[in-house]
Amino acid sequence: MQRLGSVKSVWQLLKSSGERAAKQAHTSPSTSRGYSHGPGSFGLLFDIDGVLVRGRTLIPAAKQCFRNLVDRNGEYKVPVVFVTNAGNCMRQTKAEHLSHLLEVEVSPDQVMLSHSPLRMFNQFHKMCVLVSGQGPVEEVAHNLGFQDVVTIDMLRDAYPLLDVVDHNRRPKCSIPPTKGLRPIDAIILFGEPIRWETNLQVIVDVLLTNGNPDDAWSSIQYPHIPVLACNMDLLWMAEAKNPRFGHGMFLVCLESLYKKVTGYELKYEALIGKPSVVTYNYAELLVRQQAEKLGWTMPVKRLYAIGDNPMADIYGANLYNRYLQASLSAKAQKQAKSGGVGVDPFTETVNGPKLTATELGGASGVYGAEEDLPEGCSSILVCTGVYSRDQQELPSDTTQTITEQHIFHGHRDFRFDPSLMQPSFVVQDVKEAVELVFQQEGWPLE
Repeated sequence: MQRLGSVKSVWQLLKSSGERAAKQAHTSPSTSRGYSHGPGSFGLLFDIDGVLVRGRTLIPAAKQCFRNLVDRNGEYKVPVVFVTNAGNCMRQTKAEHLSHLLEVEVSPDQVMLSHSPLRMFNQFHKMCVLVSGQGPVEEVAHNLGFQDVVTIDMLRDAYPLLDVVDHNRRPKCSIPPTKGLRPIDAIILFGEPIRWETNLQVIVDVLLTNGNPDDAWSSIQYPHIPVLACNMDLLWMAEAKNPRFGHGMFLVCLESLYKKVTGYELKYEALIGKPSVVTYNYAELLVRQQAEKLGWTMPVKRLYAIGDNPMADIYGANLYNRYLQASLSAKAQKQAKSGGVGVDPFTETVNGPKLTATELGGASGVYGAEEDLPEGCSSILVCTGVYSRDQQELPSDTTQTITEQHIFHGHRDFRFDPSLMQPSFVVQDVKEAVELVFQQEGWPLE
């Protein structure tokens, strides 16, 4: 099922945003109907924070929505995968938490965290990696395949003079000796840490000493050792009325500090999690696996990504849709030329800019053969999280796209393409989103 092919350096982007914007939903389906079986072939990708929950509180529409998505035996009627930029836990833990909240069974195979694609980055698995984040980061790293893991706390313990912002954490008496650790080969940023000042200081130390934080700083060490970052969300939605800082904000701080000290740009070996294409490619693999478990014999033709964040969820789904359209176009041209070489969607430009290596996600491969890919991915924006209709961030005229005056909350290394932030549909909540999908697919509402 899982086949690893070579990735080209860039992917051709094709489809314009006008077609998607014109399909934006204006009416809400009935809230009293459930979802029955039908002849379609599609899969659902659910964001979690702002779509299903706000912090630890379940959004009311979510529970009824998922009761309708399973049959009397608790089996899902369609393939369902949860795609979140969270990464401070194991998949099993997140699945158990969702099962409890939604009152339906969620398996770890249905959960994709921001760091899940790191399983495929085999070239780093034997390196000594420094991991940053919170929660069981060492366990998470080992579970992903990393064999030699160093945490920020381990580094602090080995070099007790590095972390001195908090006076209460400074050595009290004599200066303790450093223990010395093996050199750090790469840095993995899983998510926002608890003590930002500690992590920022120690990570910069490692970058400026080529992985040997007991050495003196040297800006000559450039380019620095590899940095892989998961979760680029600048903001996310919890119980508070306003969004909270996410890992993307921590990355902004790290990038700014590094450039202020060295004069150079911090470079990433990989940026994964939404909106990178590799994240949706990996999620689509999980959808196909769920379809097989349901006994579906026909391939999944369409994906529907439901999210609350225009920059992460909508941008990412639309970017992946462009890749899918480019693949279909290239395949059609090859067939038209009787096996000849058509336009390569990875290296040539037809109707849009090339996808940069960063937007690709730094993947070491694509998951599944080209013929297995779906025909498209639609983006559905809900108003229960980061996005609110009261903010009027989307134009009332659906033939228009977001203007360039809109504040770009995306990562520094992702271009600002307003059309990619324009959802295929806008609905109030997740229940309306799923009802809309069933109507689009011709599946009857009970």
